[in-house]
Amino acid sequence: MNWSKSDMTLKKKLKLSWKGGMSLVLAASIALITACGTQAPTESNSTAAASGGTDTQAKAPVEIEFWYGLGGNLGDNMKKKIDAFNASQNEVVVKGIVQADYTETEQKLQAAIASKKVPAAVLSANIDWARKGYYAPMDEMIAADPEFKKEDFIQTFLEQGNVDGKQFFLPMYGTTQIMYYRMDTFKENGIDPASLTTWEKFAEAAAKMTKKENGKTTFYGWEPMWGRDNMIDAVMGKGGKILSDDGKTVMIDSPEWIETWELFRKWINEDKIMGIQYGGQGWEYWYKTIDDVMKNKAAGYTGSSGDQGDLDFKIVAAMQQPGWEGIGEGKPVASAILAGIPAAASPEQQKAAYKWLTYFSKTENTASWSMNTGYIAVRQSAQQDPEFKKFSEEHPQITVPLQQAAHASAPFRDPTGGKINDALKEAADKVQINNVPAEQALKEAKEKAQKELDRIAK
Repeated sequence: MNWSKSDMTLKKKLKLSWKGGMSLVLAASIALITACGTQAPTESNSTAAASGGTDTQAKAPVEIEFWYGLGGNLGDNMKKKIDAFNASQNEVVVKGIVQADYTETEQKLQAAIASKKVPAAVLSANIDWARKGYYAPMDEMIAADPEFKKEDFIQTFLEQGNVDGKQFFLPMYGTTQIMYYRMDTFKENGIDPASLTTWEKFAEAAAKMTKKENGKTTFYGWEPMWGRDNMIDAVMGKGGKILSDDGKTVMIDSPEWIETWELFRKWINEDKIMGIQYGGQGWEYWYKTIDDVMKNKAAGYTGSSGDQGDLDFKIVAAMQQPGWEGIGEGKPVASAILAGIPAAASPEQQKAAYKWLTYFSKTENTASWSMNTGYIAVRQSAQQDPEFKKFSEEHPQITVPLQQAAHASAPFRDPTGGKINDALKEAADKVQINNVPAEQALKEAKEKAQKELDRIAK
């Protein structure tokens, strides 16, 4: 996979070196010229710097690195935003450093923190690391910024960046996983997407659209995205919880979990009406899933609202995830993609990073990011942006993530620093890829997760 990298504008700093009595000679020369009736030249910026002034130093831009794990259309759009920011002012120059994905970004950041050679800004957030002091709180910079307008942010997104009462992370964009379907396949099979309000009805439709030859599936009725997230979304709609209300007990082996994950195991491995693309590097599996739908190998897939920039909406349309019969509408997770400032960055670089991050979240910028990528804008005022309003009328799919986010679940904050999520990831692989019964996979995951939770409680 090819990853885009932002260009860097190289600037040279002029430094003058004064030795011996050169300053005295220059002063004498100026006095002589003045005495002869010729006006002395105005002191240049270089001369001011040499004589102890700071004009040149103040005008020199602060160069910072911004790490982000985005590829494809998202990576291209991020590069455009970085270039636009660099061209909009002369105080900060952002150098975009592309990683394979969000996970690699965090892994490399961990090594950078250990070596104390960190980027100034990173598209990543880790609550546990914030508590340990690895990220810098932004509260003082926010308080000094009259343009921040806290009330204009979508509050659930802003709150996700708040750790123990301090704002360690800012939302860059919001996301929720929605469903993209081939309009021609649904029409050929007489399926009205508006009728697929429950997973039970959806599975029936997927079975109807599936094509098989000699017992082998040649066209899948649906492709969930590899990993735990889609199945967790379905669990939330059934009322499942990851932790008990008091936060002391892991609940991932409850009936809501086992019943839901067992259905996905059956649909994928026994009925073979759903397929999974897995493995590869970075986002490879993700784009293979999209390709299956766009190349007419599957009726649709469940993916990020941010996929919209990679899709052809003459072929596909978007809809919300379903709920469950007798329970109600779905409650998929809606989360903010957050960015932070490593604490090991210098104060100067931290201020420069804040300037870049808040530029990205300005109304017109978050609106354009939403239009170009499908991700949810983080400011409420973006919906009133004239260009966004016009775009949503012409491209109704952009409103689906917003509609789903209105009844979404909040993302899980793993108190163990990721150990519970790791256990769920391992369990999802067992169910989806290895065909392990959901009850077995989830009970094993619960045992590991509970031990980690008990450890931090001591």
